[in-house]
Parts: sequence; structure tokens; C-alpha cells
Amino acid sequence: MIKFVRNTLLASAIAAVGLSSAYAENIRLRIASGHPAVNTYVNLMQTFFVPEVTKRVAERTQHKIEFVEGYGGSMVKTADTLEGVQTGIIDIGGYCFCFEPSNLPLHGFQVMLPFGTMSPERSVKLARAVYNKVPYMSQVFEDKYNQKLLGLISDNGYNLGTTFDWNTINDLKGKKLAGAGLNLKWLEYAGAVPVQSALPEAYTAMQTGVYFGWIMFPSAWVNFKLNEVAKYYTQIGFGAITWHGLTINKNRFNRLPKEVQDIIVEVGREYEAKTGTVNEEGYPKQIEQLKTLGVTVKSVPDNVKLEWANSLKGWPQEKATELDKQGLPATQVLKIALEEAEKLGHKWPLRYEIK
Repeated sequence: MIKFVRNTLLASAIAAVGLSSAYAENIRLRIASGHPAVNTYVNLMQTFFVPEVTKRVAERTQHKIEFVEGYGGSMVKTADTLEGVQTGIIDIGGYCFCFEPSNLPLHGFQVMLPFGTMSPERSVKLARAVYNKVPYMSQVFEDKYNQKLLGLISDNGYNLGTTFDWNTINDLKGKKLAGAGLNLKWLEYAGAVPVQSALPEAYTAMQTGVYFGWIMFPSAWVNFKLNEVAKYYTQIGFGAITWHGLTINKNRFNRLPKEVQDIIVEVGREYEAKTGTVNEEGYPKQIEQLKTLGVTVKSVPDNVKLEWANSLKGWPQEKATELDKQGLPATQVLKIALEEAEKLGHKWPLRYEIK
């Protein structure tokens, strides 16, 4: 009888091992961005998200995961990444919501509140608070675009780099300056001529006179070698904006083993926080690097910032009203964003009013 029980238990154990092995999966995921790996957030996809998910899946599950990586437009272009994830051309994509003004008109809400915090860490915390309090912000990816939001992505602080020196807003009037999506309004209200562009085009465009400046953070000025064609970088302090995201195709995510899903979500949130800390640490180093590369770096007086903010003072309410009429919770989002920024210690040069 004892021998029978022992043999039965042994057989059960062997069967369990066999069953476990039968369900071990070799998982292959395509991860991409239209931006190249010199971009901080793409670099973190490559150096943190991919290896960390790979390692944790190997350590904590019976499965194996392999990533096929495609950055710099090799799989999807900057303006096509949402659709690339939606249709399953790629499984995971990192992209700027600035290229989705029709699909995600509210997700650039921090841009609608210019001269916000210049701290990427605070920016991403502020954005996460908004997403947590307004479920629509995350849910729309799943409901309309067949993807799950894994992490928000903070940029570094936005300033204005130019091919010419300037000191007042009047110096910018009539000048062709580039931006992406909503931040073009910052230029328009200041009297400049806004030009829609993308970072991979910036070097040649400024070199050939298509436009003469870019609303951009210092890491891009360094990494894309824009210092070679635009020798002036003015710290106006538009704000560190969280308006990129990392998403995964919902169908592909749902087919993954539960323990792999959990790891991807876990690392996605850590990746989100890391975009804040890495950009925060990098900003002063990149400013110093610009100086060593021969760029004239300066800050503007508070009165110039206040004048620019005053030119935009009615715009946040205008955007809230416009998007509310589309059935979006814009007023709620902008009010929360203003309050969360202040909770994190930010003082607006001009406190926008949202009714």
C-alpha cells in the first residue's frame, strides 16, 4: 500500500512537471518608436524596459521572452506609432501624443498650461495623478485604440533654441519657429510663425532655413547635434511636459500568460518613473554640455516670461471649452492639473483660470 501511494505521488509529480513544461511559452514581442535611441525615452525603452522585462520573465516564470526592436522609424514613423500598435504591426510602441491631435486631443493637457513645472519628476507625478483621477485618460486607449497604456513618459523642460539671438517677444514676431502639435500655439500667441515639424527633420530644416528655431528640451539639442546649426538656447521655462506614452496592443497583451502580463505592467510603471528621474538628472548636465559645444545659453528675465504667459492667458479656458463640447472631461483635467502642480510646489507666473 505504501509503495502504491509512493508511486502514485511520483507519477503525479512527473505529470505536473510535464504539464508545466507543456505550457512554457517562447514569447516574441516587437517594440518600436519613430524616434531614435538618442531620445531619452527611447533609450530607456532599449536599456531599461526591454532588458528588465526579459530578466524578470526568465527569473520569475517558466517562460522566455524575446524582443525585436525597431527605433528611429525602422518599423513605424513618429506619427504612425499609435496606429502601428492598434493594428498589431508592432506589439509595443513609444510615442508622443503630440502627433495625435485628433485621436488624443486632451492628452497634451500640460501643454495647455504653459510655464508649468520644469521638473520632469514632478511633471510625471502630476500627470499620473490626473490619469488616476480621470479614468477616461487611460481607458480611451483600450476602448478606442486597441491598446493598453503601460507607462507615461516625461520630457525634459522645454525651452527655445534658435539660429539667432533674441531678448524680447518682439524679437520673435514674424520668425518661423518649429514645434509639434499643441505647443505651436505658444509660438502663435507670441507672434511667431509656427511650423509643424518632427525632431528627425530639425537639423536639416534649420540648416536650410525652413525655420529658425525649435521649442525643445536640451537633451534633444545635444543628442540631435542641433548645436551645429542653431547656436542659441534660451531658458524660457515652458515646462517639462508628460505627453508621451508606452502602450501595448491589447489583443497581444491578453494572449500573454498572466505572470508575464504582471511583469510588463510592473516594469512599465517603473519605466514611467525613470523617465522623470533620468531627465531630471540629465538637464543640468545637458545645459553645461551645450555651453561646451559653443552654444550661447541664457535665461530670460521674469518680465519676459510673464509677458509671454499673459499672451496665452485665455488659451487654457478656450481649449477647455472646445474639448468639453466634444464630450471630453477637459475642464476637470485642467483644473486637477493646476491644483496638482501647486501641491507639488509649483508657482505659476500667471495663474490660469478655468471655469
